[in-house]
Amino acid sequence: MGLMHYLRATRAISARELLRFVHQRGRFVAALVRPLVWLFIFAAGFRSTLGIAVIPPYETYILYEEYITPGLTGMILLFNGMQSSLSMVYDREMGSMRMLLVAPLPRWYLLVSKLLASTLVSIVQAYVFLGIAWLYQIQPPPTGYLAVFPALILGGMMLGALGMLLSSFIKQLENFAGVMNFVIFPMFFLSTALYPLWRLEESSPLLATLARYNPFSQAVELIRFALYGHFNQYAFLYTLGTMSVFLILAVWGYNPSKGMLKRRGG
Repeated sequence: MGLMHYLRATRAISARELLRFVHQRGRFVAALVRPLVWLFIFAAGFRSTLGIAVIPPYETYILYEEYITPGLTGMILLFNGMQSSLSMVYDREMGSMRMLLVAPLPRWYLLVSKLLASTLVSIVQAYVFLGIAWLYQIQPPPTGYLAVFPALILGGMMLGALGMLLSSFIKQLENFAGVMNFVIFPMFFLSTALYPLWRLEESSPLLATLARYNPFSQAVELIRFALYGHFNQYAFLYTLGTMSVFLILAVWGYNPSKGMLKRRGG
């Protein structure tokens, strides 16, 4: 197989994901409604209580709405990663996933291409949300919108790889809602998306510890620092490491001879 065959496969998978996204307008609206509700309502109610937040160690003081905007951007990546896993379960039930995986290309490459395509869809939604937040007077430095792009790619691929891993365990489409509640909400609320880590430490050291080692927290911190012109090395390495682990396990899970597909009889 030549390089052109790999590129054609990536282009075809990406085009399919983009077409699915364009045809499912409700998915796009729902992806924006969730973070906008938190931004316009939740932040307005808690602004007077929490005041300003700090991004350590740079002592950058920002309003609460500015603090949670990166967290809500991460929410878009998180929900879209789970939505992508839902589509993979649906494709597996309909048979299209089998057609994809029997293509004469390495299985890991096909799964990475699908992961990259779903991540690009997430990034489009994230930038639309950041544009609406800009109109709401949440305006990071202009260079931050460029610096945050690699952070969105890495964070989106990590959360998408987690969703892909979960999809290898889900037997039926009806079981997906339970997995969503079991994974998404604990990851979101036990993170630094809504509150800084030092605030969690004041209320509960246990919750602070869980938030510190939550992969979603590190993805949010990577986005938060990048959006304001800083690089969080620890968050980058943590997110990269967890993405690698999730992706390796997902590729194993979709291996018919070794993974979860074999355990379920195909």
